[in-house]
Amino acid sequence: MLLLVGLGNPGKQYEFTRHNVGFVVADTVARDFDFPEFSSKYDALVSVGNVGLHRAMIVKPATFMNRSGAAVLKAASMHKIPAEQITVFHDDADLQHGVVKVKQGGGNAGHNGLRSIDAAIGCQYWRVRLGVGRPDAGSLSGHVLSDFHDFDSVQQLAHKISANLTELLDGNVNGFISKIRCDHAQ
Repeated sequence: MLLLVGLGNPGKQYEFTRHNVGFVVADTVARDFDFPEFSSKYDALVSVGNVGLHRAMIVKPATFMNRSGAAVLKAASMHKIPAEQITVFHDDADLQHGVVKVKQGGGNAGHNGLRSIDAAIGCQYWRVRLGVGRPDAGSLSGHVLSDFHDFDSVQQLAHKISANLTELLDGNVNGFISKIRCDHAQ
């Protein structure tokens, strides 16, 4: 089984914020692949289904961003899922809005959700970095906790990620990125 983790903060007040773009992708994948309703488990909202031929558990930590690692550790430990079979979808202020990059391992670039996951399971999991841009002025935390100006474009990108997710899960990272870029440009 694969573990697909969408990072965000629980609660209606955070629903449309940049920090919750991982939750948006997780919800979109769950809908697009007809996963059952999310249930509360492992300090998270969890749903298990299939993404193409891949059995997957989608996890949305309910612990707030800074403690996401606890939920990821519980789900991964319970199902004996190694870090290499975990993909985390998260906001990245170092990328322009709409840019998507994928990598395995590496540092957390100051992202508290990734820092928490690194401390819990190590850093060899996959990361899908979702660009939310950086503010020209003001605080970064204020920026990522503010709402998107164009939430429709975020939902469109989430659908493109979902539509091409089997490429990524099959190990074709370049094909996945190529399709996202091509599709997103249209």
